[in-house]
Amino acid sequence: MKSIPLQRAYLLLVALAVFVGCWLAPVDAPAREQINEGLKRALTTFAAARALGAVVSVAQGTQVDATPGGVGVGVGVSFAPGQALKPLNELIEQFAAIMLAASVSFGIQLVLLNIGAHQLMSGLVCGVALAWGIARWRRGTSPRWLQSALIGLLLVRFAVPLCAVANEGVYRAFMANDYQAALSGIEKSPTAVIDATQEAPSAQEGWRERVERWLPKLPNLKATYDQILKSASEWAERIVKLIALFVLQTIVLPLVFLLVAWRLARAAIRGPTFSQATARVS
Repeated sequence: MKSIPLQRAYLLLVALAVFVGCWLAPVDAPAREQINEGLKRALTTFAAARALGAVVSVAQGTQVDATPGGVGVGVGVSFAPGQALKPLNELIEQFAAIMLAASVSFGIQLVLLNIGAHQLMSGLVCGVALAWGIARWRRGTSPRWLQSALIGLLLVRFAVPLCAVANEGVYRAFMANDYQAALSGIEKSPTAVIDATQEAPSAQEGWRERVERWLPKLPNLKATYDQILKSASEWAERIVKLIALFVLQTIVLPLVFLLVAWRLARAAIRGPTFSQATARVS
C-alpha cells in the first residue's frame, strides 16, 4: 500500500518537471546562443583554412623556366619546385572541408532546436505526458507504445538544447585555450610566410580580401615555398588539433550526450519499482 502514494508522488514530480521544462524554464535561449558560438568558431576556422590554402596553392604553382647557359635559344627546362607542397595543400583542403561540415552540423543543430522549441512541440509533449501520467495513476502502468512515444518526444524537446549547453560547457572547460592557440597560429601563418607587415587585416576582412591583399606582396615564390616547407610540420600539428576539437564537438560529444539523455528519459518514464522495493522491506 505504501507504494501507491510514492508512485503517485513520483508521477506528479515527473509531470511538474516536464511542464516547467517546456514552459517556465526552457533552456532554448542559452542553447541557441551556445550553438551560434560554435557556428561562428567553425566558420572562422573555415575562413582561415581557405586563406591559408590560397597562399599555399599559389606557392605550389611556382614554375621556373631556364635555358642552358642562361642565354640562347636552346632547349628550355621547366620545373615546379612548389609541387613539394602538394601533400600540405591536400591536407589544408581536407581541413577546410571538415570545417565546412562542422558548420553544417551546427546549422542542423539550430534547425532541430527550433523544431523542438516550437509551442506545438511543447504542447504535444505535455499532452502525451499527461496521458502517460493518467494511465500510470489509474492502473500503475502504461502501454509500452505510450512510454516509447513520450521518451521520443522528450528527446526531441530537450535533447538538443541540453546537449548544446553541456557541449559548450565541456568546450570552455577543456578545449577553449587549445582552440584559440591553434587558430591564432593558422591565421597568422600566411602573413608570416609572405612577410606582409605593412598592413594589418581589419576585423571584418574575409578570406578573399586577405588573399587579394597578400598575393601582390609575394616577393619571391621560391623563397615563399621554402618558408612554407619549414613551417609545414607546425601547421600540420595545428590543423590536426583543430580537426580533433571540432570532431569532438560535432560528433563524439553530441552522441555521448544524446545517449545519456536517452537513458535518463527512459529511466524517468519507466520509473522506480516501488511495489518490489516495498515487498522486500516487508
